[in-house]
Amino acid sequence: MRPRVKSSLLWGVVGALAFLVLNNAYVLVLDGEFVPLWGIVLVTVLVGVVSAGTTYYGEGWWLKRKENA
Repeated sequence: MRPRVKSSLLWGVVGALAFLVLNNAYVLVLDGEFVPLWGIVLVTVLVGVVSAGTTYYGEGWWLKRKENA
């Protein structure tokens, strides 16, 4: 696996786990409303995919910009 792909996937995992931590903190500390499990899973996957995609394309943009400078 290419390092750029591996890096982006790991950042996707970090983003998804960060969302889960924030969701649990919201429920535990602020007595937040209960969100159904399917909603939490859906948003977690969405956050993971968006963060992985953003990292992948952002790193490519940064590398191209760095080469041109």
